[in-house]
Amino acid sequence: MTEKGSVPGQFTLVLHSHLPWLAHHGRWPVGEEWLYQSWAASYLPVAKVLRNLAAEGRSHLLSLGITPVLAAQLDDPHSLSGMHHWLGNWRLRADEASMAGNTALGSHEHRLADEALEDFETRWRHGASPVWRQLIDAEAIELLGGPLAHPFQPLLDARLRAFELSEGLADARQRWGHTPTGIWAPECGFTPGIEPGYAAAGVTHFMVDGPALRGDTTLGRPVWDSDVVAFGRDLHVSYRVWSPKSGYPGQAAYRDFHHYDHATGLKPSRVTGKTVAGPDKAPYDPALAAEAVRRDVADFVETVRERLISESERIGRPALVVAAFDTELFGHWWHEGPQWLEQVLRALPEAGVTVGTLADARANGYVGESVQLSDSSWGSGKDWRVWAGDQVADLVELNADIVRLALDTLDKMRVETGSDIAGPGLGGLRNPVADQLLREAILTVSSDWAFMVSKDSAAGYARDRAHQHAHAVREIAAAVAAGQLAKAGQLATGWYAADGLFPVLDARRLGSVAEGP
Repeated sequence: MTEKGSVPGQFTLVLHSHLPWLAHHGRWPVGEEWLYQSWAASYLPVAKVLRNLAAEGRSHLLSLGITPVLAAQLDDPHSLSGMHHWLGNWRLRADEASMAGNTALGSHEHRLADEALEDFETRWRHGASPVWRQLIDAEAIELLGGPLAHPFQPLLDARLRAFELSEGLADARQRWGHTPTGIWAPECGFTPGIEPGYAAAGVTHFMVDGPALRGDTTLGRPVWDSDVVAFGRDLHVSYRVWSPKSGYPGQAAYRDFHHYDHATGLKPSRVTGKTVAGPDKAPYDPALAAEAVRRDVADFVETVRERLISESERIGRPALVVAAFDTELFGHWWHEGPQWLEQVLRALPEAGVTVGTLADARANGYVGESVQLSDSSWGSGKDWRVWAGDQVADLVELNADIVRLALDTLDKMRVETGSDIAGPGLGGLRNPVADQLLREAILTVSSDWAFMVSKDSAAGYARDRAHQHAHAVREIAAAVAAGQLAKAGQLATGWYAADGLFPVLDARRLGSVAEGP
């Protein structure tokens, strides 16, 4: 139903939820702590926002991407236990802040920790899948899927690329009873020739960054000769919230992300000013922040209205505006983000803006002429430099070597006779050696490692992770090549203890050389 003063077109909010596999790979400052912080600050409150809105009868609120590797962690028993412990520790740290004299900070954090604990114990204790499925079944969200462990697809061997995508979509079906038709392509990475693979996997639409469509994101575009539609992020609107240089989270009243109280690990300050040093920042004031949220909600709604009107006039038909962000922005990076999100999803329809998902946009005809989409990403320069530049040339070479080794080993195992589960044959029962070899290769080529190195964000951890998974591939493959099958089985079992995600991963489903991608 349209409101008085409605504007033409549709607005779509897209959120991309992703973390690399962190369970069993360190705790602080990068490993599991990263997972638990994002879970507590973003996934819990964002799900609550969507649940609140769904309870009001609102539907088709946004398109939510959840990568299979993140979904695996949010359902993993080890991670669930660790998260429960982390939330209890959060409440203790809040008490420590109060006892140290910072009662305002302690009281604020204690309330948040209590709410998070109650929510987690009530709804999340047996995994995240029931939480997301409730929202999917209520049609509150459109679920976007993706490849298993978030590879940068343009650089990936075509056989492994097809396997990761088909298995990633199947993983979504197993967790949520729903197979996504839309995906958030990892890093929005694209190269011509990917689109037939999307069509073969049942993908009808995917995300790219605005510059990939030369900035004209007002309609989805079929790609090359396919019917697969690329939707582009509108940077004019998206950058109102989050940009390299400005955006709402950097404004003075919001909680400062970077400055910590070292005794408790809590964040006691507001941004105050971009040139103000950490110790000189003013104390965080939730009331001031709430006023800023209301102001920025109004600004965003007006920005969307103006953009829809102007773009509809420019193209001579109702336009589409897509704003897209990492889910982790809302809460983890921007403390007040969930508050803003809930208010903005109420305010947009009240201002006459039609809100819908990417699937809605495709179904309702917000699609223009086809485009010959070129190599692109949403990284620096909108090209591939973050994942293929000189700074990460060694990782590019490592990835290529490991994928070649893994696939060659699996192909050799495939032609061996015998189907004993402890033996090399792939023609009969599942082979845990082959499965783990493939699992470790997939983890090696995660796009996160090159991203973290290029951005100098825990680069040492990222390189260590890439080489650790590569080492697993090499030693399992070496044992297989030497005919040391018992040793290969022991190695696979050992690595599975740390990297046991996707337990239904089955190397027999990997396409053979003869079959092609």
